[in-house]
Amino acid sequence: MSPAMPVPTNVKPGPDPVTLSLFSNRFMSVAEAMGRSLQQTSISTNIKERLGKSCAVFAPDGELVANAPFIPVHLGSMSFAVKYQMNLHGASLKAGDVLMTNSPSAGGSHLPDITIITPCFSPHDPTKIIFFTASRGHHSDVGGILPGSMPPTSTSITEEGAEVVSFKIVDGGKFDRTGLYKHLVDEPAQWEGSSGCRNFRDVESDLKAQVAANHKGITLLHALCKEYGLETVQQYMQHIRDNAEQSVRSLLREAARRAGTNVLRARDFLDDGSPIELEITIDPNTGSAIFDFEGTGPELRGNLNAPISVVHSAVIYCMRAMCGVDIPLNAGCLVPVTIKIPQESLLNPSPEAAVCGGNVMTSQRITDVVLRAFEACAASQGCCNNLSFGAGGKDPKTGEIKQGWGYYETVAGGSGAGPTWNGTSGVHCHMTNTRITDPEIMERRYPIVLRQFSFRPGSGGVGAHPGGDGVIRDFELLMPMQMSILSERRVHQPYGLEGGGPGACGKNIWIKQPAKEGGKVRTINLGGKATAFMGKGDRFVLHTPGGGAWGALGAESNAVASKLGFEPRGSLAERAAAEAAFGA
Repeated sequence: MSPAMPVPTNVKPGPDPVTLSLFSNRFMSVAEAMGRSLQQTSISTNIKERLGKSCAVFAPDGELVANAPFIPVHLGSMSFAVKYQMNLHGASLKAGDVLMTNSPSAGGSHLPDITIITPCFSPHDPTKIIFFTASRGHHSDVGGILPGSMPPTSTSITEEGAEVVSFKIVDGGKFDRTGLYKHLVDEPAQWEGSSGCRNFRDVESDLKAQVAANHKGITLLHALCKEYGLETVQQYMQHIRDNAEQSVRSLLREAARRAGTNVLRARDFLDDGSPIELEITIDPNTGSAIFDFEGTGPELRGNLNAPISVVHSAVIYCMRAMCGVDIPLNAGCLVPVTIKIPQESLLNPSPEAAVCGGNVMTSQRITDVVLRAFEACAASQGCCNNLSFGAGGKDPKTGEIKQGWGYYETVAGGSGAGPTWNGTSGVHCHMTNTRITDPEIMERRYPIVLRQFSFRPGSGGVGAHPGGDGVIRDFELLMPMQMSILSERRVHQPYGLEGGGPGACGKNIWIKQPAKEGGKVRTINLGGKATAFMGKGDRFVLHTPGGGAWGALGAESNAVASKLGFEPRGSLAERAAAEAAFGA
């Protein structure tokens, strides 16, 4: 049995360090329990197997308090969604209400990411909100012009599926299935060429799992308040944010000292040539900084536009990742940071703009730019390699609606090397933190045979610390279906640093079987963003990018650990640490 947490007899303005650490872990454990509940009760491959979900606890003002290590691009932006709903509904929220949203205009990332928000009321005052719990899951289909709701060719948000600004999915304890069907199926199908949700029952079930996960979090928060008192809990909630703020201020001061200047600059490009510019001005006295994206390209006709919330997600992730102390990712990480984004840029698009790729692709490029400015590490693959396929929905010619399905996954690549470490091969990097679907699960649930899933030798950058290799994932279709790929780093290579070589670009290959017997098999490069109706027996072979290297080949590696570098995290690092401590 673990020892009980010490209960402060009187709460003082300065936190007790031990109690602060314990409360940090208690808040994180609430989010972890929510995540386990969501995984266990969901039914979709995307959430149950790939773990395409995030759960977090928010303060009464909507600021992020704590999260478990889920998906960074979700966690930094969910606060925008919570605050939007607070401002929209105000004091009208009551116990038993649960809100649903996915609109980028309301703090969303892209439409498949549906956020469920539940207010947590005081047990002693049913009108007082003391916390919010929220969960965000990537759903495999929310309608739109293509199965999977990640169309590489979309030019407006209406082509990407159902957009929900605010909907009480549970009103006073009653689940509104009729309203949900209207939002997910009826409304998106009204747009020309678009279908409603192709697998409504699966999405409905997963949304109920999100509602249940939020309720689990509220139960645990009530128990925490009962154990220590609301005043103590909320004071330490603030102390946790203050601790994160001071950690980031220390990071920024150290960055200016090491660079020998208080102005850091970096630039990188999307494959279409659009620049992302960043100038960071640090005040060494206060440890604050201005992140100015002036010079970034204008809004795009395609779907690589990134909502403001996604930009904040990338920045808060980088601040947390570069910190040399173990703190929960929370709103305190951004208190010292002012983010300036030019109007009408691809990082501040209009409400009508297509955004499905901005969340998963542009967010990776923003991360690359921030880390390059700090010279923290070489670029990772810089891409999520978004693959989607499926069938059914509304026939574009006849308008007939057929029962359908959609599948979506992101695919690993190489991570970038740093001053004291080599890049890792075949890993989901930075803004995505999901798993890949197991071959057995995929082949059992979908008409696909996975012919190859292996590392891509030689794709990592060459240097003193080489970049990680990408992977090769080879799919054979067992029935005709629409296959779509949305990817980056097919033109501009992931950069190396300090003389290290760049990682290899990715490529997307369609091996097309002949239409007539005796015909020739064709090998076709689809490019970075494409969709095609493929036939039975056709293959799609995905080659993902490698990571950049650090240091010139043969150069003496830096034996001094960088304070701006990454610490190993995740299941493999935890296993290695356990083996080192207790033996294999």
